[in-house]
Amino acid sequence: MTTDLPAWSEPFSAERRDRLVHRGPWGRADRAWAFGDGLGRGLRVAIVDSGVEGSHPALGGRLVESVAVERSGDDWTIVDCDAVDVVGHGTASAGIVHSLVPEAELVSIRVLGPDNRGNGGAFARGLEWAVEASGASVVNLSLSSRSDAFFGQLHELADLAYFRNVLLVCAANNVSVASYPSLFAAVVSVAAHDVPSAATWFYNPEPPVEFGAYGLNVDVAWRGGTRMVVTGNSFAAPHIAGITALVLARHPELTPFQLKSVLYQTASNARGIA
Repeated sequence: MTTDLPAWSEPFSAERRDRLVHRGPWGRADRAWAFGDGLGRGLRVAIVDSGVEGSHPALGGRLVESVAVERSGDDWTIVDCDAVDVVGHGTASAGIVHSLVPEAELVSIRVLGPDNRGNGGAFARGLEWAVEASGASVVNLSLSSRSDAFFGQLHELADLAYFRNVLLVCAANNVSVASYPSLFAAVVSVAAHDVPSAATWFYNPEPPVEFGAYGLNVDVAWRGGTRMVVTGNSFAAPHIAGITALVLARHPELTPFQLKSVLYQTASNARGIA
């Protein structure tokens, strides 16, 4: 039997081993090394959510594309749409990301309706487009599915993103039930802490939730050009998405695996980090 796929050991064969050459250990990967100029220039971050209000002053005009997922018969399709937010939730996430990487481009993928709820199929289709077609290096998911019916499909998409060097940053569900893809090892899972600082994040050595970021009483952009004070894991995740975008802007060669390592080494509970 023949196959178009190489044997798994082939990348390590003698004739191909030269392709494995990579830069050696970083040494001490502190925040100065990780962040560069702190602007996020050249990066694109996708926001899979309720839409993003592109005209909101908190976004600095950095929203470059807006799409929505709509049902077409039995399928879900991606359509261009106006830069609006039907809830405010997506604009809050985008505003947090922009505050951390002001020169990064933003892409909105609307999968939620006015009730801040959505269909698992729409979520999966929007995530697929984010990974394959948005041009984003980081995708913020301040939402998860509790449906076991979508476990397999979302797991495949999380792996697809991982192997395409697209980092998925996913909020853990705010209730104590399994939610996907936040529980998958391929994503960066985030929950909220109460320290009022975007520069404070913690590594959790007892996953599945790996990182904690600012998510309690956060002042965020909201629908209609307004602002709100909100609480939840939804608002912790974009802090980590923005931080990883800072790192990627300085070190675009890093893979999702390496980015997790940088987050770990620069976390506020790492030795020597203030």
